[in-house]
Amino acid sequence: MTPSHVIVGAGAAGMMAALTAAERGVPVLVLDAADVLGGSLNISSGQLSAAGTLLQRRRGIIDSPDAHYADIMRISENTADPTLVRLAVDNAARTLDWLTENGMEFMPDHPVEGFAHEPYTVARYYWGPDFGRSILQVLRKAFDAQVTAGRITLSLNTRLTGLVMSDRRVTAVTATTPDGERTYPASSVLLATGGYNANPELFHELSGHPAYGANSYPYNTGGGLQAARRAGAALRGHENYLSSFGVVMDRPGLGAKLEFRHIHHPQDRAPWEIYVNTEGRRFVAEDEPSVNAREHALLDQPELRRYVVFDARILRESPPMITGRTNDELRDLFDVHPMFTSAPTLDDLAARTGLPPTALAETVAEYNTTLDSGGPDPLGRRHRPVRIEEGPFYTIRVQGSSVTSTVGLAVDSDLRVLDTAGEPFTNLSAAGELLGSGQLMGKSFCGGMMATPAMTLGLLYGEALSAASLDGSRAR
Repeated sequence: MTPSHVIVGAGAAGMMAALTAAERGVPVLVLDAADVLGGSLNISSGQLSAAGTLLQRRRGIIDSPDAHYADIMRISENTADPTLVRLAVDNAARTLDWLTENGMEFMPDHPVEGFAHEPYTVARYYWGPDFGRSILQVLRKAFDAQVTAGRITLSLNTRLTGLVMSDRRVTAVTATTPDGERTYPASSVLLATGGYNANPELFHELSGHPAYGANSYPYNTGGGLQAARRAGAALRGHENYLSSFGVVMDRPGLGAKLEFRHIHHPQDRAPWEIYVNTEGRRFVAEDEPSVNAREHALLDQPELRRYVVFDARILRESPPMITGRTNDELRDLFDVHPMFTSAPTLDDLAARTGLPPTALAETVAEYNTTLDSGGPDPLGRRHRPVRIEEGPFYTIRVQGSSVTSTVGLAVDSDLRVLDTAGEPFTNLSAAGELLGSGQLMGKSFCGGMMATPAMTLGLLYGEALSAASLDGSRAR
């Protein structure tokens, strides 16, 4: 079998790399473990960010890659990898403009500064009405055209099992297919197999925290990372693990799935309730405007868990606290859904939730006392509309979790995978979530800094592959 340019993974990075190379006349072989194209784009929110785009110019927004880079490093407190961030943001506008010119539909008011994550200083945050599938629809059309033209050979249901190495070069990849184990000779390999969030054991090993949520793409099991690590590749980003500020899961325990979202952004809804940790103590000002600060505060709490605590008056009078539900509709969930608990007294509430009763009572008493006195809140909270005193009392259990893989393969500025001594492999590269959020966003969540870099770095890889192939042809 003739060696091929092999791309392992048909998500955002792999698809963009393959179609970019194929459009320039370089045939590629694409392998993917799933039975459909698109990887995480099938289920993700598809957040994008780029500076200096066609959409920004149409709206008169002045922006630059330098400003985008500065925002990423500011938000991440310089924990993101400067080389990869620079490479991604300097070329991100090309990705966004390609999507725009190829017919992607964006939300009508976009770009925006963003609020789900720490906002940018300029409106450069975009997504489509069908989220990740809005991106996939555009990628799929261009990708399929190259499959039809015969320049992309696609093999789905093909799970990577290993890399065959010889003197720092990959000579082949091995994979399991419906017909058994196969070996694919390779002249070059791009690993774009996604993250490891669907592998609880590997997640715990690499992040240092249990995989509390099970909302990731099921094929993101870390196969590419493990194959490269067995070949001697280095990993980066462990120190940058961060969880979200939490969601309401469908049940306790590992493997639970997101069911409800508690509205914790004070810009959307100023909080009436308090948040306590598993020890019954408050740990952050509930109206802290920075979501990054709230996320970092939760990171220090046991089990990455918080309880939303309130009383009958707050349930009756406050704005809705769960997305898509009125507070009246919440009443039917208490003591039926395992994450929603009510009780006639605080002591009973503590008993039913497992919170320490003395600590919970002291926390609520301190909150009420400082509110009554008009003195400053110990944590700096400003919005304190009412006491928490009228039974019955309520809690909603909220669990911090991460839908991104923090740790990734170490690469150089040419996307070549590095070994543990910092030396690049000759023909092994990586892109996409396989690089890890810890490198692309640091110890923070930066809007659009997963899907956009995946496609952008895939595009750059495809261009470099076609340039190298052209140079090789000329040399011959």
